Amino acid sequence: MIRHVFSKKNRALLAELVRTDFKLRYQGSALGYAWSLLRPLLLFIILYLVFAKFLKLGTEVPHFPVYLLLGIVIWNFFNEMTVQSLGSIVGRGDLIRKIRIPRWIIVLSTSISTLINLFLNLLVVVVFLFINHVDLLRTTLWLPLILLEVYIFALGLSLFLSAAYVKYRDVNYIWEVILQAGFYLTPILYPLALITNVTFQKLIMLNPMSQAIQDIRYAAVTHQSRTIYQVFEGGWYKFIPFIIVVLVFLIGLTYFRKESKYFAENI
Repeated sequence: MIRHVFSKKNRALLAELVRTDFKLRYQGSALGYAWSLLRPLLLFIILYLVFAKFLKLGTEVPHFPVYLLLGIVIWNFFNEMTVQSLGSIVGRGDLIRKIRIPRWIIVLSTSISTLINLFLNLLVVVVFLFINHVDLLRTTLWLPLILLEVYIFALGLSLFLSAAYVKYRDVNYIWEVILQAGFYLTPILYPLALITNVTFQKLIMLNPMSQAIQDIRYAAVTHQSRTIYQVFEGGWYKFIPFIIVVLVFLIGLTYFRKESKYFAENI
């Protein structure tokens, strides 16, 4: 797969698919690409007013507005990438039937398109970091690795979901429910310390998205953000989310390669 990714033909096709996907995403909207920045900001404002101002959550967390915004941006990336990729194979059915192309390149192009959105949103986060006078931490250097973890996790799920959706259209509705539940089970709107039950804290942190969001907050915003290492007080349990990420990616890739042979006839 890696050899094909770097072939000249596939690089050109991938670039064209990314451009097309990014253009179509906001085609016809009055504000166009500005929505890629406005959407998480508007969601942040609403959630901040409800949870921070009215419900008074996060008052003990330094720089809570940035803490909240960063969690929303990372979750939105994960959400957008898996949802957009889920229907990507079916959406490119005509292309698959007409041209012989690597099927995985369609999912990869969708993931890169959402990755561009993530980088644009992170620029907004950087602005908020300066506005809130957040000190630049040395641990910020860990951000690329943590973001890579989130990307690999989302890519594994995207490969699995896109292949499954070709055969089972109910996958869309099931994944929608799982994402909704995951949003509230992941410490995005509330600090992890708010959960006093230690067992629940540990279960929540086994989720790779919870672990990644908390690690990103610890690395870039405040060291008061509880990480999986602190929750489990060391020990091998802290490696479970990373093991899950690797397993999900391998399962997703294997299932996709198995089902991709029948995409043209099943779409």
